[in-house]
Amino acid sequence: MEPLTIVVDELKHLAKTANDFAHAILDSGRRNPIDILKRLQREAFSDIMKLRDRQDKVERLLTFYKSSKGSPFQEASTHVRGNVDLLGALFFMDGVDEQKYDAIQKSGIRTGIDARLRFETEVREKDKLVAEFTANGKGQGDMLGGTLSLAKVLYAAHFSDWFSAVAIPAGAQCRDVGSETSTHQERGLTRYSDFGPPLLLQHHGSAIGITLRKMNVVASLAQFISGFGMQVNADGLACSSSTFGQIIWQLSTNTNLSLLGVHRESRASGQNISLGALAFPASIFKRNKFSETSMEEEDRPRHSSDSSVSLMLTSEIDDCAKIGGWIESKRSNPGHLEWAVTMSDTPEDELGWGLSLGGVLQGTKRLEHFQVETFLNMNFGKRFRLQPGFVFVKDGVTQFPALMIHSSWSL
Repeated sequence: MEPLTIVVDELKHLAKTANDFAHAILDSGRRNPIDILKRLQREAFSDIMKLRDRQDKVERLLTFYKSSKGSPFQEASTHVRGNVDLLGALFFMDGVDEQKYDAIQKSGIRTGIDARLRFETEVREKDKLVAEFTANGKGQGDMLGGTLSLAKVLYAAHFSDWFSAVAIPAGAQCRDVGSETSTHQERGLTRYSDFGPPLLLQHHGSAIGITLRKMNVVASLAQFISGFGMQVNADGLACSSSTFGQIIWQLSTNTNLSLLGVHRESRASGQNISLGALAFPASIFKRNKFSETSMEEEDRPRHSSDSSVSLMLTSEIDDCAKIGGWIESKRSNPGHLEWAVTMSDTPEDELGWGLSLGGVLQGTKRLEHFQVETFLNMNFGKRFRLQPGFVFVKDGVTQFPALMIHSSWSL
């Protein structure tokens, strides 16, 4: 019995060992996929972290390249806008003599075709680069206008909410300083119906200016220079330097009171010779001899100066209606005071209108020049506008009415 017992025990032990081995194999088979998934998860997480580190390095390199070596125009977008103005006039008068011609010139009536093409590029988010081309036949007797030429180059830099600067290599005007450069300035039938005094529209060549903003006050200062390397004019004055200042008080949300002033210094050129654009004469040697021509030029005025001061009030009643007025005086003629009051209501989808009164006061009681103009405004879509108008001019003893037509087409 004893050997049989030993055999049975051995068989039981063998069966138990086989059973344990089978359970071990089955358990290992069940645990193996979980272990594999955990291992793959750890490896994937490690690869993701490595890729994220590499992405951060690439982004830092690109940021450094854009800020240091990259051009500021790489991501700039350029907007192209255009406007074509056509203005015509029918004067009711018996012939045109010198007095009537002078009255027409004083009234500031514009006629002809004026085309403007404007390229505006945003630089470094808040800065702006503007190039403007114009074609007009003013002073050329050409009804269809002249050739397209560069009229203005402007760069406006906004450093902060309270400080900005502007540089204008060509085509600088006083209105380019201290105000946003809009796509198309609204033009009236005459210069008296513009919302601003004449000194804002004068051309001064090149300029650089700054603007400071604090609370409800905006102050601007600019220096203009023009005429270098160009021929002398009829007065023998070739180059000039102008200083422009402006202070704007915001009386309310839509009402501004502005005080403007410009001081201009002009001097004569030595000879009637053009050196070309951006060419400036300079002498380091003292001349000991003078020609007869230079002696004759001694009799000419070598230097002249003039100043203009203006006060302007503008108020926007709503998005379409506004009213404004201005007065301007010159130091060369203190009793000569120009003024104008303008109001308009030009909604986009309805019939609009405009009215303007303006003139020149010589002294406190004498009205040397007076004119009144009115127009109707009709919009055909968003790109075409038609303004028929009427103007009455009285200049001294000369007076006449005129029918005006102004059409504007925007691109």
